[in-house]
Amino acid sequence: MNIEGVQKLTLLDFPGHVACTVFLKGCNFCCPFCYNSSLINENPTNTILENDFYSFLKSRQGILDGVAITGGEPLLQKGIKEFIIKIRALGYKVKLDTNGSFPDVLQELIEEQLVDYVAMDIKNSWNKYDLTSGAHYLKEVEKSISILLSNKVDYEFRTTVVKQLHSKEDFEIIGQMIQGASNYFIQCFQPNENVIDKKLSAPNKEDLIDYLTIVKKYVPNASLRGID
Repeated sequence: MNIEGVQKLTLLDFPGHVACTVFLKGCNFCCPFCYNSSLINENPTNTILENDFYSFLKSRQGILDGVAITGGEPLLQKGIKEFIIKIRALGYKVKLDTNGSFPDVLQELIEEQLVDYVAMDIKNSWNKYDLTSGAHYLKEVEKSISILLSNKVDYEFRTTVVKQLHSKEDFEIIGQMIQGASNYFIQCFQPNENVIDKKLSAPNKEDLIDYLTIVKKYVPNASLRGID
């Protein structure tokens, strides 16, 4: 398992849990607004050895109760199932972040009750998905959406909004894509030095509120996240 880093404590990444976040290297998308662009390259760095991570989890038993697995794209890792099994054997619940491009792996993990919560990114409307994700996985993403909408695991969909990439029309389509979802969050892009395309910028709050109003027609429980 190619572990790039660990955030030792988070109260935000895994809803309802005191958790740590583990960052796995490698991604099959290349989103121009990605905050973790250093994780896209799949070349192993072994920054943190897998056994050292398990030792850390053992030392936090009784303090932490969850592990949030993110990336990169965690489901790109061939040993992800075994990795999760070992984490759960230590008594931790697991939250998984995914871009939705590996629906068969996602379904297997859900059916075997290996994940407790899934957060899936919805990059954009279908017609702008390739532009926003830097990859072509429309059928896979559509299947992953369908898997989560079946409500066999707690989940959320989320979209990071970029001024240059998203519009009202996109959120009309996104609402239809995930109609009936239990949770959907609109997040505001925040530029930093790690972002691939430095020309991208954040939308204004008024636009975000307009997007939320559109989506709520299809997902009544939709909300803004991390926006004052």
